[in-house]
Amino acid sequence: MVFASGTHLAAPATMLEGVHSALAPRALAGCGAGGVLGAGRELESGTALAVWAASFGGAGEATTWHATASEESGEAGPERPPVLEGLPGLDAAAGAIVLSDPYSFPTEVALAELAAQAPAVPVLGGVSSARTEEGRAALFFGEETCEQGAVGVVLRGIEMLPCVSQGAAPLGRELTITSAEGNVIHQLAGRPALEVLERTIGELSARERVLVTAGLLIGIVIDSGKPEYEQGDFLVRGILGADRESGSLAVAAAVHEGQVVRLHARDRFSADEDLRRALRLRVQALGGDRTAGALVFSCNGRGRAMFGAPDHDATAIEDELGRAPAAGFFAAGEIGPVGGRSFLHGFTATVAVFAG
Repeated sequence: MVFASGTHLAAPATMLEGVHSALAPRALAGCGAGGVLGAGRELESGTALAVWAASFGGAGEATTWHATASEESGEAGPERPPVLEGLPGLDAAAGAIVLSDPYSFPTEVALAELAAQAPAVPVLGGVSSARTEEGRAALFFGEETCEQGAVGVVLRGIEMLPCVSQGAAPLGRELTITSAEGNVIHQLAGRPALEVLERTIGELSARERVLVTAGLLIGIVIDSGKPEYEQGDFLVRGILGADRESGSLAVAAAVHEGQVVRLHARDRFSADEDLRRALRLRVQALGGDRTAGALVFSCNGRGRAMFGAPDHDATAIEDELGRAPAAGFFAAGEIGPVGGRSFLHGFTATVAVFAG
């Protein structure tokens, strides 16, 4: 896996030639990035290269792929989604990595298609955050640089645990949607949604109300089959607006009656705690086995901007995973599962943790 920023994107062919000369990989995928991270360090800008190499010793298989989107007839839209060509099959897969170009590839459409064919297979990755000097997509596929679409890896026979930290703290009480249409919530707990939202904010502590002033979010439970919901059980999305006359709320996700929601807000302290807790749970799930390595996809809105200091996510991962080799990039959108289905996120760190 190769993540490149700065002047490496002026001559990506030369950069890839150097990687192939040094490592002779059987499979290679990667993308251009605004910044990269690895080995406890984050380089959020400038010129840098992060290369992550793995050998599975014949026990597993990594197959790379390149997909594109096309419109067979007319313009794509809600009733006519784009046709995806080259998207991989996930039969018998342990997991998949997706690296997409934001301008030429519909990442959410691809995630929905992958979920439909293999709902139990975790998909992680991120949206490329830098392009070539010519303004084209910088997606690395073997020795080629692809100028559109998405690239990635399908993993088989390899134990990969997904880790998602959305960087938002839950606030207030849980509420049930009792009337909704599309992305609009009309009622919460049988009352107009805006009325319930305002009452819930009024019940928050002084510190929590300060967090809300920086931007109010809503967490939506995807898997409703749990007796209690924790921080990682919510898909966190923005509140787009409100209609005071009808009392409805518009949110950045499709919703339906019966879903449980809870207010959320960005908070660097809870973001740190959530990432470390999620990583510890993955280590526990390995039963004490050594972590072989990790691929990291962190939002380009995290880093210094969120935590006020450099190297936060890279340091936390190094601390919690026992200095297992880790590398990744700062993405323009991060991919990872919530409630058993993979989504495109923002302000999130998603991590693919590999067993030793």
